[in-house]
Amino acid sequence: MYQQIDSNKRRTLLIMGFFIVFVGLFGWVLSQATGNSALVIFFAIFGIGYALIGYYASAKITLAIAGAKPIEKQDAPDLYRVVENLSIAGGLPMPQIYITPDQSPNAFATGRDPQHAVVCVTSGLLQIMDNNELEGVIGHELSHVGNYDIRLMAIVVVLVGVITVMSNFFLRFTFFGGRGRNNNNGDGELGVIFLVIGIVMAILAPIAATLIQLAVSRNREYLADASGALLTRYPEGLASALRKIQNVNLPLQHANTATAHLYIANPLKQAGGAFTKLFDTHPPIDERISRLENMEIKA
Repeated sequence: MYQQIDSNKRRTLLIMGFFIVFVGLFGWVLSQATGNSALVIFFAIFGIGYALIGYYASAKITLAIAGAKPIEKQDAPDLYRVVENLSIAGGLPMPQIYITPDQSPNAFATGRDPQHAVVCVTSGLLQIMDNNELEGVIGHELSHVGNYDIRLMAIVVVLVGVITVMSNFFLRFTFFGGRGRNNNNGDGELGVIFLVIGIVMAILAPIAATLIQLAVSRNREYLADASGALLTRYPEGLASALRKIQNVNLPLQHANTATAHLYIANPLKQAGGAFTKLFDTHPPIDERISRLENMEIKA
């Protein structure tokens, strides 16, 4: 498991580096294609501003989309006790606890770091989970907090958003007469080449960025399953919880594609073939359960 953690951290750094380089390269290609060098500065300022807003406001936006409400200890004492005990066991600050009034069983963690973390569960989850299963779910979510997955996914979502906005801007700018490169010294021919490259990147970049985002999300789910089982010392608790979640074929009312990757299981309850699975936000639950059942926790 620790080898997997190290491997995922290395992959994370590579992916983040790729995103940053790609955004910079994309901005340069767009400026060359349109003949407007000021676009590089514009996108640099826009990207930094978008990233800062998304980074600091992502938790509030996610909770608002989910329709979640904060609770105190007296509102849900069993839930509060489980979160408190596992936070102490994991050496984590006590996160804020929210509940979403939704009958679909699910949960997620969000925030920019452990000091600003939030754990949210649906009312449907609380209704069907026993204590061991609830501990398994909360252990999984606290592992996302402890592994800094909440920060990683917030940054990746922001970068995907930047690339998508840049792509939309370029396509609109191009097809509505925004090209301004002159034809002197072969500059017009070079501009056409950059224009073609820019259009291809604008079409493919959001798809590629989304696939990378989903790949990161799926890897982090496996890691959080393993870390959560290590925290609770009882892998069967989470395995049993995942079985119950899988058996309730009820999509979450307020879930959407922007926040689906945060949940412990796909809240959209989508099904499809091999191609559709490329866009799954989570690995197959059966595979997750199998890995948990094969875990050996040493005393």
